[in-house]
Amino acid sequence: MRKAFVICAAAAAAALIFAVSVCVDMFGIGGGSEIDVNISKGSSGSAIAENLKSSGVIAYETAFKLYAKIGEDPIYQSGVHRLNSGMSYREIIEELEKTAGADQYTVTIPEGYELRQIADLLEEKGLINREIFMREAASGEFDFDFVQDLPHGENRLEGYLFPDTYTFDANDSEHDIINRMLNNFRIKVIPVYEQSGTDKPLSDIVTLASVIEREAAGDEDRGKVASVFVNRLSRGMKLESCATVQYILKERKPVLSNDDTRIDSPYNTYMYVGLPEGPISSPGLKSIEAALYPEQTNYLYFMAAADGKSSVFAETYEEHLENMKNIQGTGDTNG
Repeated sequence: MRKAFVICAAAAAAALIFAVSVCVDMFGIGGGSEIDVNISKGSSGSAIAENLKSSGVIAYETAFKLYAKIGEDPIYQSGVHRLNSGMSYREIIEELEKTAGADQYTVTIPEGYELRQIADLLEEKGLINREIFMREAASGEFDFDFVQDLPHGENRLEGYLFPDTYTFDANDSEHDIINRMLNNFRIKVIPVYEQSGTDKPLSDIVTLASVIEREAAGDEDRGKVASVFVNRLSRGMKLESCATVQYILKERKPVLSNDDTRIDSPYNTYMYVGLPEGPISSPGLKSIEAALYPEQTNYLYFMAAADGKSSVFAETYEEHLENMKNIQGTGDTNG
C-alpha cells in the first residue's frame, strides 16, 4: 500500500512539474534571447512548431500547436522573423503573422571562415564598420559564460562566431551582430558539448574542431581526420597541420615552404607539440561533433587524395610516403 502511494505521489509531482514547465513556456516567463526563424512559404503549422522548437524559441511544440488551434488558425507569413525565447505563445504567433521586415539583409558565413574573413564579408555587405567590428570582437562585453574565460585580444572570438545563415536588420550595430552569432553558438554548440560528457575544456574542443574544419576534405573524412590528431596528441607528436601555419600567414597557400613551417608562433603546430594557442577558424557542428567523437583508428597521417575531394590515411610514416608517391610522385609530409 505504501509503495503504491509513493508511486502515485511521485507521478503526481512529475505531472505538476511538467505542467508548470509548459506554463512557463506558454506564457514566456523569464528572460530570453533573440533568435531568427525562417518560415518557408507554405509551411504547415506542425512544421512551424517544429522549427520554433529546434531553433530554441519554444520548448514544447505540441503545446504550441494546441494553443494555436484554440482560436482561429493563424495565418503565418513567410520570411525571416526575429523572435525571442522569452516570448509567450501569443506574442510569437502575433509576430509570425506580421510581414517579415523589408530592411533586412541575409548573409551566409561559411564553415571554416576566419574572424578576419567574417569581418571582410560583413563589411562587403555593408553591414559593419570593420574597425569597430574587430574592436568589439577583441574587447566588447558579451554575456555568455563561454566568453568570460577568453582573454581579450585580436583573436578572442576566433572560432566562436558560429557559421550559419543570418538575417540582420539594417540598424544592427557591430555589437548586435557579434552577439547574435555568439548566441547561435550557445544554442547550437553548447548542448552538444554538454551532452557529450567530455572532461575536455570547451576551448580545446573548439580549437581541435577548427583544425578539423580546415583540414577535412569532406564530411566523410572528419571523424578520421579527428582520429589522426587525437592519436598524435596522445603520443606527444606534433600535429603538423598546414592550416595552423596558413592562419599565421593570413594566407591559404596551397604549399608551405620550409621557412613557413619554422615560423615561431604558438599557432605553429610544426614547431610546437599540442593544440595551437586557440581556434584557427569557425568550425561547423559536424567538426565539433568529430572533435567530441573521433573515429577509433590507428591513423597518424593523412593527405588529400588526387581528386581533392577526399583524404588518404596511413598508420605509419612508410605508408604515408607510399601514399605520397602514388598520388603526387613526391612532395612534403604535411598532414
